[in-house]
Amino acid sequence: MTQTKQKVMGRIKSGVLQWLGVPISLTNGEFWNAWLGGSNWSGKRVTVDSALQLSAAMACVRLIAETISTLPLGFFEKLPDGTRKTAADHPLYELLHNQPNADMSAVTFWEAVLASMLLWGAAYIEIRRMGGRIVALDFLLPSNMTPPRRNRDGEIEFWYTDPGGQRRQIPESDMMHIPAFSTNGVSGISPIAYGANIFGAAMAADQTSAETFKDAMRSPGLVMMDSVLKPDQREDIRKHVDKVSKSGSVMVLEKGAGFQQLTLNPADAELLASRQFNIEEICRWFRVPPFMVGHSEKSTSWGTGIEQQMIAFLTFVLRPWCVRIEQGVRKSLLRPAERPRYFAEFGMEGLLRADSAARAAFYGAMTQNGIFTRDDCRILENRPPMGGNAAVLTVQSNMLPIDMLGQKTDAGAAKDALNTWLNQTSKGSE
Repeated sequence: MTQTKQKVMGRIKSGVLQWLGVPISLTNGEFWNAWLGGSNWSGKRVTVDSALQLSAAMACVRLIAETISTLPLGFFEKLPDGTRKTAADHPLYELLHNQPNADMSAVTFWEAVLASMLLWGAAYIEIRRMGGRIVALDFLLPSNMTPPRRNRDGEIEFWYTDPGGQRRQIPESDMMHIPAFSTNGVSGISPIAYGANIFGAAMAADQTSAETFKDAMRSPGLVMMDSVLKPDQREDIRKHVDKVSKSGSVMVLEKGAGFQQLTLNPADAELLASRQFNIEEICRWFRVPPFMVGHSEKSTSWGTGIEQQMIAFLTFVLRPWCVRIEQGVRKSLLRPAERPRYFAEFGMEGLLRADSAARAAFYGAMTQNGIFTRDDCRILENRPPMGGNAAVLTVQSNMLPIDMLGQKTDAGAAKDALNTWLNQTSKGSE
């Protein structure tokens, strides 16, 4: 009897009957765990949407996604002399820097890409071409993607279900796939799926906390009597205490009665401590220092100053995500002949945009050491170049042009001649 039921259920057809090209039955636990939410010890259903309802998870994802998406993504050309220039005439410059498609600005697009990588473990972008030229980059919903896999020919298959319900295969040449941390080099790991126990525990702690501390379930105190009360007497005292507590007036109790204020019991204190710990656990999954999402329970070990903390955040958190996107652009959007010549790069100095003092110190150091010209600094500040000497590299030694280092100026020659004459005069007097 059981075998007959299983056989019938295996023939059911629906919109989700195929996953990775294999028919799905009601006994396929791997599929339904992914569809309904990862299984976990708390018994909570953990999905991307439910995980984002945790303030720590939302804060971590927003911090990384919003910070990187607002950095300028430049597209450059390598010149034969080893320098580079902005490749503004290349079709990809407009798509990467300003507007990838008709519906999204660059900030909105890269924000969605980062959120997809952070939550689902990968980002999927369909490449639109017209006459061999890339004209748009369309962001695909990761929830509608079948996890990629290699077929017998060694090609990676990408299957996508459109919002209208139509399932189609996207050629590998038309897909920009950016995986997050991966163990097989093809599919990225989703923190929500792998960290279901942590996220589920945090959700359970939030629910328990809400049920414990809401007014209907937590008494403010105890009224103690020296005699046994009848039910109607007990109810009268309860109503009196409730009325006094709401109005803020003086409480009047009968002979032998006393009131004791309830404080936070050890069990409630442990619940609060577990919620604090869950914040730190969630931050570990996204590799974000807790102090950057408003959790300042403990001092950070990322440095003593804001500058050191920002450098650590930039190095260990933001940079890996930026490099993934930059190399994804190279792999999927550039032809093999273009890769040695063109490249995309996030402008990390954009983080200094809100700090005028740090920006001025940066420009000062770069110009005084012959790395930037003053026109370079003006361009970064969205000001027109001045040309002339403003386009000349200088160093701090009297602000000489860099190609005059080691040469003696007229003032230097006169100084050397004077020193020589003084030395000869002193020797003659001896």
